[in-house]
Amino acid sequence: MPNRLASAASPYLQQHAENPVDWYEWGPEALARAAAEDRPILLSIGYAACHWCHVMAHESFEDDVTTRMMNDLFVNVKVDREERPDLDAIYMQAVQAITGHGGWPMTMFLTPEGVPFYGGTYYPPEDRHGMPSFRRVLVSVSEAWRTRRDEVLAGAASLTKIYAAAEGPTSAGAALTADELADTVRAMRNWYDVAQGGFGRAPKFPQPQLLDALLRHWRRTGDADALTMVRHTVRRMHDGGIHDQLGGGFHRYAVDAVWLVPHFEKMLYDNALLARLGVHLWQASGDDAVKTVTDRTFDWVRREMTDPAGGWYASLDADSEGHEGRFYIWSLTELEHLLGDDAALAIAHWGVTAEGNFEGANILHAARPLAEVAATLGLDAEDAAARLERCRRVLFEARAPRERPGRDEKVLAAWNGLMLRAMAEGAFAFADDGLRDAALANGRFLRDQMMVDGRIYRSWRDGRAMIPGFLEDHAAVGLGFLALHELTGDGAWFDAARQLADATVQWFWDAEVGAFFDTAHDAERLVTRPRDVTDNAMPSGTSLAIELQLLMAERAGDAGARARATQALATLCEPMRRSPLAFGHLLGVADRAVYGPPPPPICGPDGCAPF
Repeated sequence: MPNRLASAASPYLQQHAENPVDWYEWGPEALARAAAEDRPILLSIGYAACHWCHVMAHESFEDDVTTRMMNDLFVNVKVDREERPDLDAIYMQAVQAITGHGGWPMTMFLTPEGVPFYGGTYYPPEDRHGMPSFRRVLVSVSEAWRTRRDEVLAGAASLTKIYAAAEGPTSAGAALTADELADTVRAMRNWYDVAQGGFGRAPKFPQPQLLDALLRHWRRTGDADALTMVRHTVRRMHDGGIHDQLGGGFHRYAVDAVWLVPHFEKMLYDNALLARLGVHLWQASGDDAVKTVTDRTFDWVRREMTDPAGGWYASLDADSEGHEGRFYIWSLTELEHLLGDDAALAIAHWGVTAEGNFEGANILHAARPLAEVAATLGLDAEDAAARLERCRRVLFEARAPRERPGRDEKVLAAWNGLMLRAMAEGAFAFADDGLRDAALANGRFLRDQMMVDGRIYRSWRDGRAMIPGFLEDHAAVGLGFLALHELTGDGAWFDAARQLADATVQWFWDAEVGAFFDTAHDAERLVTRPRDVTDNAMPSGTSLAIELQLLMAERAGDAGARARATQALATLCEPMRRSPLAFGHLLGVADRAVYGPPPPPICGPDGCAPF
């Protein structure tokens, strides 16, 4: 029998509607029951495309014994982290303080007032690899709540001290000078992987914001090493399994250091940031291969991720047929059967073997350069390219009937704003009318369906906008509207952007603290008012809002906007100096604040020339 989540708008919550768990959505009903029955809250946070969320659901949330314990001992609450980034940020901070790491699914235990006191991420169904079983955790937490309440509450009070810094006034700080900014950007080289590109070791994340900051640095300074790092990393990602060689778009990250084996989910925000980087890199390099991959990313969005109303969907799942990556992998026999005379070329280029490189099958990747394979087979470069493109079409059509990964069809404002900006810039740079039409359709959708009285709603599905928007929603969509204004010259888009820039100040700026908060002044009161200033997988609301204020100062002569941008940026300069990898987008904003707007690229009827 379906539980309460059957009526939820979130596809992620609906995935759990058949669980025998007595799930609640986050809200006063769950909190009131916890208080009335003196039970702790078991809060589970995840998202629709999350592989390990599915694993824990199958192992524990569908198990009768485990779910009976959950229902008897706790008030159980399910949250879609993509709909409620405020709750996710607050409780992820607590999980990281408790365990030293984070991730999803997040499993958090709260007092009836919503105060965290214990938690972790994924728990297995039995003790495994040093992790306690989920049942063991349930019993231990419940027993502590019943028999050692004072100790639990004291621990909760101590834990919540982690939120104090974000709530208090910020230090004034000193603005970055041009030399300091250059030194900060160059410091990223300490983490650069010279062999494989990217930053750090496995797992390897694309980090397009850092790469874009390096590209800006190269444009300002002529630092050839910076451009080399960007081109090398992008080339390695394009060649790797993290890039869908057939259908376009990028998976979330690689589990290895060589970009081969991805975590197969596809997120709109990753692809928005990577596509925008691709546009900028093409303008910098004139590399047609970069343009081709960027166009394919935009094609994937238009083909597979577009709602008829004009919004763009959130994500594709990692799993299909109960296995991660099943939709994307191939056997040697399949390629030999499908590709005929072209098989030898495709097999050599894409590194296909009988043994495979992933669970006995093959993730396609550019294992050998096409020119090298062509020379080996006695083909000229043009013929080889045409044959490979034919192979790509054949395999793309052959995989179409397979069971597809699940698609999360909610439309998220911030993620759409990021892709809108990328697509509008791509339409401008590539002189592409198809991209222009898609960008305008999305802009009209966001303005007409998700914007009410100058404020944006967070989520939309099936004709209904839900959840008042957060700082990142207002700022990202505002920046997307500015990109549409640049593309079209239509002043209505500038006016819409200005409305959202004003909203970020009215609802999210705290002059006394000297900072933007992630939730509005009139938002639901939680255990703390979140303010996460770091750029993670996507830019922080703060860095987006600072950029929007800075652009409004430039384009409308708004002295107040410039003052707010300068003040907020100054408070983050010291953290940027210490940890540049945590502020990829903000480094690009700081570049603009220090140097002013970049000169426009030279554009004509055939698009923009590389600068």
